[in-house]
Amino acid sequence: MNEKLGSRIKALRTAKNFTQEQVADQIGVSRQKYARIESGVNSITFDILSKIADVLDVTVGDITKVLDEIPAVSYRVGVESESSKKIFDMLDLFYANKHMYDKLQRRSMI
Repeated sequence: MNEKLGSRIKALRTAKNFTQEQVADQIGVSRQKYARIESGVNSITFDILSKIADVLDVTVGDITKVLDEIPAVSYRVGVESESSKKIFDMLDLFYANKHMYDKLQRRSMI
């Protein structure tokens, strides 16, 4: 769960062209702690999640909806080695960024 939220937060942050340090400063945590949130190492509290949502100009629901989504592509089948896990993680990030880009493009057309 933490990894999904972290990836979603990272995708939203990069879409806004913010650095980790900029977001960390605005929510009142160290850059290292913020980096651990994005990587899924640290759990995220609702308070921090709310602050991140404010900084990124999204709702908490925009961030947490990733927990309810079913993967669009089911390519993870069978036993994963460490290298294949990294590849799958990169694919997940790619699809998350692509989805975010498409959504932002649709918003800008309105």
